[in-house]
Amino acid sequence: MSGGVPSRSSRARRILRGPRPEAVPALVARACAVVGVLDIAAGVFPRFRHSRMHAIAEVLPGSFGPFAAALSLSAGVLLLLLAHGLRRRKRRAWRAAVALLPAGAVAQFVYRHSLIGMLISVALLVPLLRHRDEFAALPDPRSRWRALANFVLMSAGSLALGLVIVSVHPGRTIGDPSLADRLTHVLYGLFGFEGPVDYAGNTSWTVAFSLGALGWLTTATTVYLAFRPEHPAARLTEEDEARLRELLHRHGRRDSLGHFALRRDKAVVFSPSGKAAVTYRVVSGVMLASGDPIGDVEAWPGAIERFMDEARAHSWTPAVMGCSETGGEVWTRETGLDALELGDEAVVDVADFSLAGRAMRNVRQMVKRIERAGYETRVRRIRDLGDTELERIRRAAEDWRGTDTERGFSMALGRIGDAADGDCLIATAHRVDGAAGDGRPDGEPGAYGDLKAILHFVPWGEDGVSLDLMRRDRSADPGMNELLIVAALQAAPKFGVTRVSLNFAMFRSALARGEKIGAGPVLRAWRGLLVFLSRWFQIESLYKFNAKFQPRWEPRFVVYRASADLPRIGFAAMQAEGFVDLALALPRFLRRRGAAVERPCPHAVAERDVRAA
Repeated sequence: MSGGVPSRSSRARRILRGPRPEAVPALVARACAVVGVLDIAAGVFPRFRHSRMHAIAEVLPGSFGPFAAALSLSAGVLLLLLAHGLRRRKRRAWRAAVALLPAGAVAQFVYRHSLIGMLISVALLVPLLRHRDEFAALPDPRSRWRALANFVLMSAGSLALGLVIVSVHPGRTIGDPSLADRLTHVLYGLFGFEGPVDYAGNTSWTVAFSLGALGWLTTATTVYLAFRPEHPAARLTEEDEARLRELLHRHGRRDSLGHFALRRDKAVVFSPSGKAAVTYRVVSGVMLASGDPIGDVEAWPGAIERFMDEARAHSWTPAVMGCSETGGEVWTRETGLDALELGDEAVVDVADFSLAGRAMRNVRQMVKRIERAGYETRVRRIRDLGDTELERIRRAAEDWRGTDTERGFSMALGRIGDAADGDCLIATAHRVDGAAGDGRPDGEPGAYGDLKAILHFVPWGEDGVSLDLMRRDRSADPGMNELLIVAALQAAPKFGVTRVSLNFAMFRSALARGEKIGAGPVLRAWRGLLVFLSRWFQIESLYKFNAKFQPRWEPRFVVYRASADLPRIGFAAMQAEGFVDLALALPRFLRRRGAAVERPCPHAVAERDVRAA
């Protein structure tokens, strides 16, 4: 491997390994989950309470008192929620368990005079106290959408459990209530009201208290999550940004994604020497880094160690999106993580680019046709734009976005025209025949005059640029993106640019190999699945769009701890990129302030424009 990265001893590698679940926390978490399930069963099923299992269930924490069913349900649900925190070694979950179990032991002895019940609580408490140092994970960053997730999950679980509770008393149910009546009874009961289903004897009280307990738990946990103080969202401080810019000035040529580390909704950890850094964001318990570490490759291991220490301290799942082959080798060697090829980045060498030749025929014809239609292009540095024109470009990019939320994380800067980003390149397309046409009635110009399309590039060292966003007026002629990419490539020598990184194509190699003669059935099936998914994610269209410019393909990787983490990492990455935004479903007053961060994603935006190309 290039770069002369120093090797590590086996002891150091063990220190740098990810926060794998420890045996004791996992065992205690499973014990709490089992107790919780049995508590729920004891509260829901009357026959269970009179079966042989009753001898065990009646001594579990929560099954005491005059309202045993409701208390069992409450304790069972709380223990299940607590088990998740214990499995992740969360300190607050440990504190809650240490407080809950002695209370359960005392209650068992006072209300039921049960020595066995007290011993079960103590048996769970002892390993918690003995191994308290293993439960040291700090809290996750807090956000309001967690309240929504809790409300949805708890409501769904309460409805399901409520239907079971209402339906497991056939011998005491008066009449034959329909499913709609039972569902109505559950909904009423969750809010503390009597529903349309009647029972004989004291069963109605048991059902009412059980449903009320579920409704109380749903409300209490949701209100707590919605109104608890928030941890500040990840933000780069001015000092952090200045240090990163200095590292990029010295070593920015190494990675085309380096400048995207300056997104201000990321956090950063530096190596002990300060010569390298890793930027990241935490999403749904996943600590997502993007691209390679910033800075001197010799200092990468120190920054990676700090990253892994932070993941271990919070019990986050470490992951890296879109690192290069060199970066993947360092990450896997220093941490013991695994790497999987995610796709390829399209890089065009300016010296080799030409519109001549049969391979470039389609692009050449499209560019000529658009130029004859009355369009011209301008390629400039951001610092060379006037304030009025820059503001017009910002507003146009916002209005032409095409989605309710900005997208992007690993390959997007999230802003245009910042004073500190003067080296960024911007290519614009203009209609020069009086701004008429474009399919508008009466030949009226657009809201932004002759401006019809925008491409924004960030620096890649001193001699390269990397595509950030692509935006176009939907009324403009198709082919704006091809026109501007060609214009940027042709103007690149004037700015000393020799390399241009275009969009990222996911699973490109599978698409390319799967369509060749001799491809096996497995590869063809995989390509067929990707083509099918392209109906929603434009995987194939984006690959073919990039391929028009005859780039060289640079592989990019995802680094992960275990295969079982990949679905979770994938969902977190979709949230970070803006494809999934749970916060938008919250009422406005519950949304985190400043949650709407401008996050344009080059490949996400491009895939919408590819259709019109």
